[in-house]
Amino acid sequence: MAVPRVRAATPAEADVRATSEDVELYHRTYTTLLRSSGETRLRVLEPVHQAMGSSLHGLAASEDIDLGALIYACRRLPADIWTAERIVLGQEAVQFSRVGMRIVDWEQREAPARRRRWFADERGTLAVLLASGSDLDDLLPTLVAYQLEWNKLHRRLLAAPDLDADAAACAEALGGDEADWERLFEAFGATLDEVRGCSLDLRVRMLGGSAVGYARMTRRWWRPVQTTLADLGVADRPLYLVSSNTHSLSNLFTGVPRTHEDQVVRWIAREGPEELRDELERFRGGEAQGSWENFLYYAGRDALDPRAEEERAAGVTHLSSATALRVSAQVMPLERLRPELFDPRLGDVDADALAAARGVIVNIEYPLGLAAYNILREITRRRTRSGASTCSARRRR
Repeated sequence: MAVPRVRAATPAEADVRATSEDVELYHRTYTTLLRSSGETRLRVLEPVHQAMGSSLHGLAASEDIDLGALIYACRRLPADIWTAERIVLGQEAVQFSRVGMRIVDWEQREAPARRRRWFADERGTLAVLLASGSDLDDLLPTLVAYQLEWNKLHRRLLAAPDLDADAAACAEALGGDEADWERLFEAFGATLDEVRGCSLDLRVRMLGGSAVGYARMTRRWWRPVQTTLADLGVADRPLYLVSSNTHSLSNLFTGVPRTHEDQVVRWIAREGPEELRDELERFRGGEAQGSWENFLYYAGRDALDPRAEEERAAGVTHLSSATALRVSAQVMPLERLRPELFDPRLGDVDADALAAARGVIVNIEYPLGLAAYNILREITRRRTRSGASTCSARRRR
């Protein structure tokens, strides 16, 4: 019998799209199962996941390995997810404490492509805090896809006992592109021997998950921002809400890292990644096509130590979040910004008009899905009650 190989989805397979009925069935299935007080095996969700025909998991129902889906899942889950036996989902740490799980004392975990708070008890349980209902809709299919593709790879590796983590060898023996195997090994938290040695049968459990709980958590997230506005004496000012990376506006307004250009360049030359060193040489040789300011801004994220005090002196106050809503915020009263520090590409700024401006920019670190809706609803409700005004914009970079 021929052994199925790793491959990409064909155009016909990639064109398959989930119907609204399939999506609703999938959503209804896992939300119903998670309402129980016990654990649910992920394998129960595999048939509806496969039947949905997700464009992100085109080979879900095939015995062929979907390497793209596995890489996608690896980047959105902790590297050691495969060592867990169960995954417990909730909105707030207090919900876990009520069932005897003090996650505040557990080891923290990270996923490179999702800002979620994960915790591990080192005894087979992973806990994760969810920021909204759409967080659940993102996480559950990712977990199912990961388990499906892990187990496919497990079965293929049992038939190739001598295969090791060599991208060219894997592409030759299992198919797929060598570059994709390199990407998988970079993202994967397991060796091929570990995949070969075990199949996955993860269990999940949900604590809470009500709309009231998400609203309460969002109020806790907003409270420090509201306190900061009051401390700065601008709580009654008009708000301009912006959704962007926390470095985007601060780079434009504070002069950092342009005011530390020598330090950034030294860091690139001495210890920066190869691609930055190459780009630096292109700038020095007059061959670079991009913006020098953008280059400094990009490199400055790693080259410079935390600069909260310097940014605060330039009118930008940074606030981190300790809630499941892992979204930072920045408060910027317009009157406190210093136009002499602005990026020159902003053009001429009327310093007197800026000093007389009453508005306040609140930059929110681009929340996703329903978390964004919950934040905007919370802010506008409270601002409406106080009679203050708001407007919003979105800037990712």
